[in-house]
Amino acid sequence: MTQPLVGVKVLDFSTLLPGPLCTLLLAEAGAEVIKFERPQHGDEMRSYEPKIGSDSANFVLLNRGKQSVAIDLKSASALAALEPLIREADVLVEQFRPGVMERLGLGYEAVAKINPRLVYCSITGYGQDGPRANEAAHDLNYAATTGMLSLTAGNDGAPGLPPALIADIAGGAYPAMINILLALRQRDQTGTGVHLDISMADNLFTFQYWGLGGGWLGKWPSAASDLVTGGSPRYRIYRTSDDQYLAAAPIEAKFWSNFVALIGLTEKDLEKQDSGSVSRLVAEVIATNTAEFWTTKFAGHDVCTARVVSLEEASQDPHFKSRGLFDRRVLSSGGQEIPALPVPIVGAFRGPDLIRNAPRLGGDNEAVSTKEGVR
Repeated sequence: MTQPLVGVKVLDFSTLLPGPLCTLLLAEAGAEVIKFERPQHGDEMRSYEPKIGSDSANFVLLNRGKQSVAIDLKSASALAALEPLIREADVLVEQFRPGVMERLGLGYEAVAKINPRLVYCSITGYGQDGPRANEAAHDLNYAATTGMLSLTAGNDGAPGLPPALIADIAGGAYPAMINILLALRQRDQTGTGVHLDISMADNLFTFQYWGLGGGWLGKWPSAASDLVTGGSPRYRIYRTSDDQYLAAAPIEAKFWSNFVALIGLTEKDLEKQDSGSVSRLVAEVIATNTAEFWTTKFAGHDVCTARVVSLEEASQDPHFKSRGLFDRRVLSSGGQEIPALPVPIVGAFRGPDLIRNAPRLGGDNEAVSTKEGVR
């Protein structure tokens, strides 16, 4: 079966996480991705720890199957060298602050004159315009300014650090991928490309649909008070006697009935108490036994409850291993091999090659120059 993006050429001017993850998804679906990096240093992600050979594991995971061209975008010859590639490309992804690509002569208006069919995707924190457009920020800042971080607060009122880079991935890489595919489809219909303005902060509001809906009707959410922020006994984390934790989410009535019965309570005991009292009572019961006791007790029953496990344990889970989640591999430029990053591209759209390389800095300069004129 032919991969859906075979024949699509992507020019990747991005670094770190959002853009590289987006172009990784495109590469995994068959696109040819040429990554442009600074001579000598390359993508800053190469320097991160831990290392696998001369590059970081982060870089290797995010750049599987791409080509690397080292080029000084500020040099007088850069634009002329890139023009043949721009002319043949389908997609360009960049992640600079607004205005930087224009100063380099590579802004959308300039490259659209060279290739009007180009889908040009700009990923930024706050978008191409607006009061915050040029504000320096990272993932944690976007979570803070969109109201998301305030909802992570515990009983002491202090917000907690999110365990994942939600804005970079869910607000940046994924929306970029979605809109690139939509733009390619539109180009099939119209024959022309488009400039995509992807704002990581903007896209975090989508994840707060429940809070926005309540707020627009007069009840704004707060930490530890709403269903998914710890305000309900049916959506909480409970500590066991051996200091492990159970993530309990028996929201629906049938799941809650099963859960309550299995821990030795009755709904009649709980129905006249407020949610705080019910949560405390359930917590007291769960704390009387070990995590193993409860997982055994719940086994085979629909209670929407799972033990909180480490990432290491999760990666060894027989369920995920049986689905082949970590079967694909990636080779570093030094020849060392680790499992490839699992990505949300279904197997039918991915190539048969289970092992692919991460690029050596500038490793494809000669190959690309032979084909396209980059030097």
